[in-house]
Amino acid sequence: MKRFVFPAALLLTALFIAARLSTDEPKQAGISREWPEYLGGPDRNHYSPLDQINASNVSKLQIAWEYHAKDSGQVQCNAIIVDGTLYGVTATSQVFALDAATGKEKWRYAESNRGGVNTTRGVTYWSNNDDKRILFASGSSLCAVDARTGVLIPGFGTNGKVSLKAGLGPTAVDKFAISNTPGTLFGNLIIMPLRLSESSDAAPGYIQAFDVVTGKIAWVFRTIPYPGEFGYDTWPKDTYKNKNVGGANSWSGMSIDRKRGIVYVPTGSAAFDFYGGNRKGQNLFANCLLALDAKTGKRIWHYQFVHHDIWDRDLPAPPNLVTIRSHGKLVDAVAQVTKTGHVFVFDRVTGKPLFPIRETPYPKSSLPDEPTWPTQPVPTRPAPFARQTITEADLNPYAENRDSLLATFRRSKVGPYQPLGKTPTLVYPGLDGGAEWGGAAVDPDGIMYVNANEMAWVLSLRDTPKEEELAHLSPGERLYTLNCAVCHRPDRKGNPASGYPSLVNIGQRRDRDFVSKLITSGKGMMPGFTRLTEIEKQSLTAFLFGDEKVEASAAKPGSKERYVPYKFNGYTKFLDNKGYPGIRPPWGTLTAIDLNTGEHLWQKPFGELKELTAKGIPPTGAESYGGPVVTASGLLFIAASKDGMFRVIDKKTGAVLWQTELPAAGYATPSTYEVNGKQYIVIACGGTKLGTKKGDSYVAFALP
Repeated sequence: MKRFVFPAALLLTALFIAARLSTDEPKQAGISREWPEYLGGPDRNHYSPLDQINASNVSKLQIAWEYHAKDSGQVQCNAIIVDGTLYGVTATSQVFALDAATGKEKWRYAESNRGGVNTTRGVTYWSNNDDKRILFASGSSLCAVDARTGVLIPGFGTNGKVSLKAGLGPTAVDKFAISNTPGTLFGNLIIMPLRLSESSDAAPGYIQAFDVVTGKIAWVFRTIPYPGEFGYDTWPKDTYKNKNVGGANSWSGMSIDRKRGIVYVPTGSAAFDFYGGNRKGQNLFANCLLALDAKTGKRIWHYQFVHHDIWDRDLPAPPNLVTIRSHGKLVDAVAQVTKTGHVFVFDRVTGKPLFPIRETPYPKSSLPDEPTWPTQPVPTRPAPFARQTITEADLNPYAENRDSLLATFRRSKVGPYQPLGKTPTLVYPGLDGGAEWGGAAVDPDGIMYVNANEMAWVLSLRDTPKEEELAHLSPGERLYTLNCAVCHRPDRKGNPASGYPSLVNIGQRRDRDFVSKLITSGKGMMPGFTRLTEIEKQSLTAFLFGDEKVEASAAKPGSKERYVPYKFNGYTKFLDNKGYPGIRPPWGTLTAIDLNTGEHLWQKPFGELKELTAKGIPPTGAESYGGPVVTASGLLFIAASKDGMFRVIDKKTGAVLWQTELPAAGYATPSTYEVNGKQYIVIACGGTKLGTKKGDSYVAFALP
């Protein structure tokens, strides 16, 4: 079975280019002393050449400035800094510009009628002489504003906006499509990530390039191929019509080799995430790393990490573009971290794996109509940075209800790639990794630094309720049962430990207009239900507010619900009765991996639960979201953890050199930059996630 295809003539050309561009020693070309792009640069390596802050003086770090957005809530933004100006976003995706030396606001852009309050990780800066633009997603639009004023640019699309659905075809018109992650530039093109619904109503996740100047579509790569296109035969023949399968989108961002003109695009699973009986086959180009011609969108090579994914194993972060030594030669490579806790390393030009990968057999599904793929690829090196299996001995030794955990464990299917069914499946690493959207930092020596979550999730399916089983429900309750109960539970009490709030008495906390808009736009990581009609939204809102008048409903809600034979029972973390992970620590780690050899240099628990430390329990590590930054002075800067700390770590040993408590947890990747000869490090502090307190600030640190 082939996962990448590279024509012979093109291979010879590529090898020639590779030889011409290779050098005796690895170089980090074009690295800025500011932070001009998402995650630092086109290679997405989170690396800076700055060295003013070093091990000898890091203890003197202090707050240089703090910017309060007055817009509290989770902020995942990795701010960019260009020409002394910092560009970022608030909790409700308002874009702003600050003086990077003082934190003083220059301008702020906010939609006059912001329907979308989805979490956003930043913006993209583009310039051509005197034309300087900030491009960002707001709801289902890609917007362009003047970088100096924050005013929409009239010549871009329609009054400064273009639809993110422009190249997705007619079936996507009324479907949910946003972007959480900044686009990737190639000349006058911006290639956009997309976040879609993960249910059967998902739009197709095509990769789209827009003209930065006009907003027009430049090219589209179809991740669910049409007849005659490569990969078409890996799906049922009518899948491309987007009738009951969508997704295969790239939501986590991309990296780009601008010298070669290749953009590297990681994709996610096809939707519906947890059942694939209606999409029999390998399902290219879901769960792939795509190497595309950045100018035309043509496929150069691809590799598929999960065949026929039914575990939501999206590729969670942009790949890292690195230069490493392989078999005695320097090779320009691309390294992709995964939710499963693996790193796959490929020749950047040919797609050839630089370490052996084994196609490993895994169990079949117990569902009669689910043809799981018989094997999945597992790299032999580097060693995984998260545990791959758990046994009874791995249950939390500190849990008061260990017997209950043991009972859940024993009635669940356990092990990698255990197919979901009506029996619970313990998925480990969990749906947030392993690696998560923060991604990995890599230094010029080819050493990768990646923080990982160590959390198991308990997942299962049930039969989709038949029409007669729903007949006794009011229209609003029916809609809630079909669309909302999976996360917020049938009793509306939610699952706060897994990030899904209670909706009980929602009317005491939010007004009706807010909730109605939220149903369409989504919020945070909740998708919008754009397929619902106005009458359906009114019925659902009335049910949530407890004042639904059934006789007033003029239409039968849910008529657009797409039928699949199974429903997902919800996102449930495997926790003890105190809300701690059901498995033994560490619950979060930070690992240094030598990509030249595949060896781990060190691994440390990352994050602390202070209430447990106070009881004499060694630091357990904790879940984290957001990645590290590595600098030329040998330091790692990282927040990310739910304990709300900001840490500076020795990259050689993993030892913590300095730490301070932030005003709210920093679930973001920091940025470091130099202005007027002074090095700053800035982190967004929005908190909120994992039950932590809300914040509204960006905090910059510097030496006195």
